[in-house]
Amino acid sequence: MNILEYISKDINALALNNTIGDAKELFSNTSYSHLPIVEGQHLVGSILDSDVISIEDNDKTIGEYKYLLNDFFTRTSNNWMEILKSFAASETNILPVLNNDNYYVGFYELVDVLHYFNDTPLLNNDGFFLVVEKGIHDYSFSQIAQIVESFDAKLVGVFVSGYKNDLVRITLKITTEDINEIIQSFRRYGYNLLTKHKEDLFLEELKDRSDYLQKYLNI
Repeated sequence: MNILEYISKDINALALNNTIGDAKELFSNTSYSHLPIVEGQHLVGSILDSDVISIEDNDKTIGEYKYLLNDFFTRTSNNWMEILKSFAASETNILPVLNNDNYYVGFYELVDVLHYFNDTPLLNNDGFFLVVEKGIHDYSFSQIAQIVESFDAKLVGVFVSGYKNDLVRITLKITTEDINEIIQSFRRYGYNLLTKHKEDLFLEELKDRSDYLQKYLNI
């Protein structure tokens, strides 16, 4: 499904001449953190539910509190990763959408975008997740792909999932019949494996050696 199909118009955007009472009523009937405010076809900003609730005079217009409006949005041309990033940066569960002419066309709900994310092959397909770590100047995505594909496996997804000091953490989704050979190959190339897998024969071998050593020391 195309992410644009998730654009919603379930509620009409408020305007600057709407009252605070209008906004309170809309908030009471939804679970949205913000409401978009428009002027004609143009987005003016979004107002936060807690800001609206703190205003006692319900007859005041939203335009009188224009300074409270938050300026965030996404575009119809943005992909779902960019949309998720905008949600996180704006700390909202509703994201106004503008087209390339800067016209307001509706909004995304966070829960819908997460459902879309859940339906992608990265999460929906069978496979193994590996998290590996290496020096920030020592890794390359081409090398990672080469390691995976050299065992006739498929790399469904790969992304940088974190940094720690001079190390970079990389998350991979791999479809394969045998993950153990890939795991050992990453170790040979100097990658530290941060996830545990029952198929990892190296860890099982270390455990066996440790058990043997412990028995020897107890003699």
